[in-house]
Amino acid sequence: MAISFDKALGDLPGHLSLYGERSSLLAANIANADTPGFKARDIDFRSVLGKAGGEKMVMKTTHADHLGGSSAVSSADFLYRIPIQPSVDGNTVDSQVEQAEFAQNAVRYQSTLTFLNSKFRGLRLAIKGE
Repeated sequence: MAISFDKALGDLPGHLSLYGERSSLLAANIANADTPGFKARDIDFRSVLGKAGGEKMVMKTTHADHLGGSSAVSSADFLYRIPIQPSVDGNTVDSQVEQAEFAQNAVRYQSTLTFLNSKFRGLRLAIKGE
C-alpha cells in the first residue's frame, strides 16, 4: 500500500511556508521602522488559507525572470497595517506591535515544525512496522 505524503502531512507544509513568508514581511517592517513614508504590511493568515481551499498553493511571479516555487502568498495578499498612532513622517510601523507579531509568528512556526516532526516520526514507525 502506497503512502501519500500529501495526505499524511496535511496542510502543515503550507502553513510552514506561510509563516516563513510572514516572518520576512514582519522583519522588513521592523527594519524600516525609521524610514519616512514606509507602510507596514502583514498577511491575513486565515484568508490566504481560505482562498487556497485545500489546493496546492503556488507562488505567483511578477516578472519573467523571477524563479517559480512554492509560496503561499502573492503581493495581493499583503495588507497594510492601520497604525494606532500615525507618525508625522507617514511611517506606519509600530516597533512594539511588529516585534510582538514577529515573536508570535516565530512560536507558530516552531510549533508547526514540531507537528511536522511528529508526523514524520509516526510515518517512520509505520514504515518500519513498529
